[in-house]
Amino acid sequence: MRQDDDTRKDDTRLGRRQFFRALGGGTAAAAAAVASVPLTPTEAQAYDPGNAETRSRYRETDHVKAFYRTNGYETLKK
Repeated sequence: MRQDDDTRKDDTRLGRRQFFRALGGGTAAAAAAVASVPLTPTEAQAYDPGNAETRSRYRETDHVKAFYRTNGYETLKK
């Protein structure tokens, strides 16, 4: 049974299979473009944390002492 031209779906639309073909082709083209760019090494920059970030922040407060006592860490103390 053949459909008339008026009742057929619009053939100009991108179907599911054509979409995935185009997507795959686009991905391959993008990968080829990235691969063609020469990678030049750059000088590594060291991060200086400064005095504020290197100072000691640990404080043995009451709730920390309670945690150690509750979980048996007192036996690890020297």
